[in-house]
Amino acid sequence: MTNPRQDRVHLTHYHFGHTAIFSARVDQRCSWCAYIPSSYERDGDRAYPLAVVLHGTERDVLGYRDQFAAWGEENDCIVLSPLLPAGIPGQRDLHNYHWVRYKGIRFDHILLGIVDEARDLYRVDGDRFLLHGFSGGGHFTHRFLYLHPRRLLGASIGAPGVVTLLDPDRPWWVGIGGVEHEFGQGVDIEAVRQVPVQMVVGDQDLDEWEITLDPGDSMWQEGINDTGRTRPERLRSLRDSFAGHGAAPRFDLVEGAVHDGFQVLEPVKEFFGEVLAAHRKNPEEAA
Repeated sequence: MTNPRQDRVHLTHYHFGHTAIFSARVDQRCSWCAYIPSSYERDGDRAYPLAVVLHGTERDVLGYRDQFAAWGEENDCIVLSPLLPAGIPGQRDLHNYHWVRYKGIRFDHILLGIVDEARDLYRVDGDRFLLHGFSGGGHFTHRFLYLHPRRLLGASIGAPGVVTLLDPDRPWWVGIGGVEHEFGQGVDIEAVRQVPVQMVVGDQDLDEWEITLDPGDSMWQEGINDTGRTRPERLRSLRDSFAGHGAAPRFDLVEGAVHDGFQVLEPVKEFFGEVLAAHRKNPEEAA
């Protein structure tokens, strides 16, 4: 359903095509840019699906937007690329958004606020969206999925270094136990199971230096390293935890790819295209 407030918003040249970078009204420390397909008419009535592509720790917000621009054009889909900067709240806080809630900041609420801002500006089809994140973005994507499955058309989880298993018997963030205490809500496993999920990683993404936590790390917990030594091993553990609850995520091991988000994007675009095609064919069934 098109957002009825869209007609009251003034859009400029810089809101179309490869947009400018705009500060986020929900939190001006954060920002976003987008790609708006050329078929989008300022005064039209057609609504467009939304794909959100989230950067890794390096924050290459323009790079990810531009990598998906041609795909957005071909699929008549708005591409939104949020920027969740390093240094919030402290200068050394590089991994803040990875954990969704960090030092009192709810990065999931910030992302949803950015999505709502896009829905106010553009004619976005409904309130559900596609979400892909790689590395740090992969951290965020699967944890966001646990908390907000009903907002997602599909989730693509790219090469997170540390995974949170879909396991209520392990404490958050090793598993999902105690989520009610952490976030004031539980994980609806049945709703998670209904979301199409992709897990994607390069078969040469084997470096361990950044992903092996020790007791001196602020995010260390007992069992945090038990899911495997490398990112492919850890992502397989995440896949198996989903399978243990009746989900069947797509698993893409990309030949020759190292820890480089751009090297794994072709299967992500393919997955997004398949989810969109299914949604457009049976929008109510996919809801």
